[in-house]
Amino acid sequence: MKTMKTRAALAAVFAASALAAFADVEPQDYYGKIAKRLGDMLPKYHVLQKKLDDDISQKAWTNLVTYYDFDHSVFLKSDLDALAAREKTIDDEIHAGDASFGFDVYNLYCRRLSERMDFVTNYLAAAEWDFSTNETYRIKRKDAPWPETAEEANEHWRRRLKNEVLVQILGAELDKSTNTVDAADSLLKKYRQYYTVLTEPDEEAVLQHYLSAVAMAYDPHSDYMSPASKEDFDMEMNLTLCGVGAVLQMDEGALKIVEVMAGGPVDRDGRIKEGDKIVGVQQEDGEMEDVMWKPMKKTIKKIRGKKGTRVTLEIVPRSDSSGATKKRIELVRDEIKLEDQAATGRVETVSRGGFESKIGYIYLPGFYGTMDKRPSDPGFRSCAKDVAEYLAKFNAQAVEGLVLDLRGDGGGSLREAVLLSALFVPSGPVVQIKDSRNVGSLPIPYGNPVAFRKPMVVLTDRASASASEIVAGHLQDTGRAVVLGDGRTHGKGTVQTVFGMGPSQYGSMKITTARFYRIDGRSTQLEGVEADIRLPSLLDSLDIGEDKLPNALPFSRILPADYARCWNLNKYVPELKRLAESRLETDERYQKHLENVRGMQEISEREIVSLERETRKAQMAADRELRELDDDDEDGDSDGEEKVSKRRRRNERAKDDVVLDSAFDILYDLIRLSGGAELPRPRTNGGWLNSIIGGGY
Repeated sequence: MKTMKTRAALAAVFAASALAAFADVEPQDYYGKIAKRLGDMLPKYHVLQKKLDDDISQKAWTNLVTYYDFDHSVFLKSDLDALAAREKTIDDEIHAGDASFGFDVYNLYCRRLSERMDFVTNYLAAAEWDFSTNETYRIKRKDAPWPETAEEANEHWRRRLKNEVLVQILGAELDKSTNTVDAADSLLKKYRQYYTVLTEPDEEAVLQHYLSAVAMAYDPHSDYMSPASKEDFDMEMNLTLCGVGAVLQMDEGALKIVEVMAGGPVDRDGRIKEGDKIVGVQQEDGEMEDVMWKPMKKTIKKIRGKKGTRVTLEIVPRSDSSGATKKRIELVRDEIKLEDQAATGRVETVSRGGFESKIGYIYLPGFYGTMDKRPSDPGFRSCAKDVAEYLAKFNAQAVEGLVLDLRGDGGGSLREAVLLSALFVPSGPVVQIKDSRNVGSLPIPYGNPVAFRKPMVVLTDRASASASEIVAGHLQDTGRAVVLGDGRTHGKGTVQTVFGMGPSQYGSMKITTARFYRIDGRSTQLEGVEADIRLPSLLDSLDIGEDKLPNALPFSRILPADYARCWNLNKYVPELKRLAESRLETDERYQKHLENVRGMQEISEREIVSLERETRKAQMAADRELRELDDDDEDGDSDGEEKVSKRRRRNERAKDDVVLDSAFDILYDLIRLSGGAELPRPRTNGGWLNSIIGGGY
């Protein structure tokens, strides 16, 4: 009874605050100038050279509406009918310097969301759950029609809430948790946070969503970047930021510290612990600002700042669940290295039949590189340089082969892709690039000092994209490596260029200006790079890839480049396949992995779930048998002490990675079949690579 009263009281407070909190967001006066500038730049610089016309307008309209309501659960059909009047006028409005449509859609979305939240809070406060009926819930709604009426929307949300409550109850049962589960109460808190974040006035974010919808009507990788987004983009490429050195996540309105980064200001200070919560932020010349229930992105921006400046955080210690205890801690911001995204490597020993081989392993999660510094400058970063340092260590330890792991690598710097290929191939073109006027190639000059000459395999999956596909395709086409992994890679074969739009507050445009082609003339667009030997991951059968993205550019071909194969490792593929199939068909661990892959495909294709308790419990129990999945568990509920860094989790997983183990075995076979041969050494020394990555390799 007490819980019901508490829940009803919380619901009443939330419902009142929700209605009072929302007010229409209006564009700034200069947003029209940004919109007009975007309308001028896209036709001029995009590889399609296509006018911003009614066709683009219709695609932008769809992009924007589905961005806000991707599962068709907030807007009503009548809303879409009303918005349809401007479906073919977005192009005219953009050219006229009118950015209002993006704000009109957002404001309408917030009004409808407020109505949905009123229903949620009232329903959860009074609901009595009956899980004995044969009701079902449609979990995939992107192709579902929008509700005709508020009553139809309420019925969808009733089943949605029932599904979420049932999942929490059964999850606790399957976990054998002894804690009392008040699923409705936790859902109230979740939806309060959800509503607050989405409806917090943020004109810059609303503009970004709108102009990005227009840019993405050309292709899924063109984008408008607000000043804040451009700052995040630069940090990601440079692997640095200036802040306090903590990984944060939203937790009941506060920012919870889930990881303290080694060597950062928080770590050096020692007074803030993992699990503590940030509820206030004060700049060195300002007042303490309450950040409870504020958008996470905005609060993080307040915590970040120039190196050497001071920021005071108001902290609720992890030991005080009531939130009554608060302490203020002043920190000096400092540069933080985002090493979780840097290359890592180690030496593995593969044993078979009384023989052993030492094998190098390098995992590269992204093609990062500092764009605005020289190799001799402090703070210069290059993934090719980092990989070269590992290769030098491997050579000193006389490793016999290399696994280059590009799984999950979404790409990055094109320059770094060429430099990375140059570590393994002596000369010749790496990739062809075709823009709206010309076809050219990015080459490795003759005489390049190859850093590693032993046999190698490249490991890819459906998430390997862009620069990853350039490197994998190049090493495959030149016969330098055997490609292993999912049937094919992501299929992103386009080049993006970042353009400033004028004053800094105008932001930047990321525009697709060219297409990538392999040196044999095939595009990596849509088709990606096909594995020589398929070792499917859990991503292989999922609904992901460039071909699944709206407005993706088509596959195409051009003439092959003038290139020569530098080795012939591809000729061993038929025998490597035979040996691998023979070994893996009796490998219980690998066969279990294949069962998991098939199970994940079944789960990903599931559209309807039961709301009957025992049926759903059996389904959830069966799904949990797939826990050998290679899952990052980014959304886990571990306490601070149990959290480990992404980098450490990644390395621990790699030691129990059935696909990686299979890659080691295939490389072992390749070493034996090739007799451990090395790529011939170049005739000249050449110093171009050393000058770029600061090597000596």
